[in-house]
Amino acid sequence: MPTAAKTGRPTRAAQDRRLAGFALLVFVLTVAAAVVSFVNGNWLGVVWVLMAGLSSNMAWYYLRRSRA
Repeated sequence: MPTAAKTGRPTRAAQDRRLAGFALLVFVLTVAAAVVSFVNGNWLGVVWVLMAGLSSNMAWYYLRRSRA
């Protein structure tokens, strides 16, 4: 993993890629939760779908920002 020269901390691009990965993981988990909710006949799955959309957008944002 690339690090900044003096601080030893990860670079901005590395941090953004890690955040994109976490957001993608949240996306996968929320989609699974939505499917389980709808299969069980629970309309709370709508909230999971909204959260999946938000986390998907966050993943795209951080992935594109890390490439810029």
